[in-house]
Amino acid sequence: MKIIDRIKEDKINISFEIFPPKTEAGYESVLRAAEEIAALSPAFISVTYGASGGTSRNTAGIAAHIKDDLGVESLAHLSCASSTRAEVKKVIGVLKEKGIENILALRGDIPKDVSFPVGDQYKYANELVETIKKEGDFCIGAACYPEGHVECEHKVDDIKYLKQKVDAGVDFLTTQMFFDNSILYNFLYRIRERGINVPVLPGIMPVTNGKQMKRICELSGTALPERFRAIVDRFGDNPAAMKQAGVAYATDQIIDLLANDVNNIHIYSMNKPEVAAAIMANLSEIVED
Repeated sequence: MKIIDRIKEDKINISFEIFPPKTEAGYESVLRAAEEIAALSPAFISVTYGASGGTSRNTAGIAAHIKDDLGVESLAHLSCASSTRAEVKKVIGVLKEKGIENILALRGDIPKDVSFPVGDQYKYANELVETIKKEGDFCIGAACYPEGHVECEHKVDDIKYLKQKVDAGVDFLTTQMFFDNSILYNFLYRIRERGINVPVLPGIMPVTNGKQMKRICELSGTALPERFRAIVDRFGDNPAAMKQAGVAYATDQIIDLLANDVNNIHIYSMNKPEVAAAIMANLSEIVED
C-alpha cells in the first residue's frame, strides 16, 4: 500500500523509524526491534539508509521483511550524497524487485573532507526525486526542516528549494525533529502560503540520551526550548529517568499535535521498541486501532 493513501485516511496514523545495523553482527537485533515495533500496529515503519552520507545494503532487505513477513507497510530511505546516479538507479531497481512501493528521497549528509558533488552524482534531492519518478510507480516522501536547513542561511530560500523538491514529484513530507510545536505550526502556515500543499508528517524524537541529543542538535541546528533544556539538565545523567522524561515530553508533543488536527505522526524510535511501546501505551485511549 502506498503511504500517501494511508495518511490521507480520516484517522490517526502513528509511524516509527528504525536504522540498519552498522555491522552484520547487529542484523538480528535490528530484526527483533522491527518485529516488536511492528506488533504495535503502526501505519508504517521507515528504514534509514545510513549515517553521514553512507549507504546501507540492508535497507531494502529489512524494508521487505517488514512488509512481507511482518505485515506492516515500509518506507525505504534512499540517500544520494555518496552514490553515483548509476548506483542510485541500481538501488531503485532492487527496491522495485522487492515490491517496495514507498521511498523517502534524501540528499543525505555530505561525507566529511570530500568534494561534493563529483563525477556523476546528484547535487540536490529534487534531482533524485525526478529519477525515482521516472524509474517506477513509487510513493515518494522527502524531508523538510521547520527551523530551516542548517546549510541554508535564509528560511525564504529554504522554502523555495522545498517547493522545487515537491514540484518534482513528492507525495508527502516528513519533518526533521523539533521540540516546540509552535515551530511546526508556523512552518505549516508559511509553506501553505507558498503553495506547498502535500501532507506533512511531524517527526518526533523521544530523547533518551541527553549527551547524544546535544550533539545531534549542534549538527542539525534544532533549537532546544528552555523547558526541554531543563529536563535534559536535570535528568540527562540518569539514563532511566531521562528515558521516562523523554517519553513523557514526546507524548505531550504528540497529544498537542493530535488536538490540533495533525493526525499523522512519525516517531524517530531509534531501534528502541520499549520506547515506541511506552508512547503507544500513553496514547492507548487516543489512537484508535
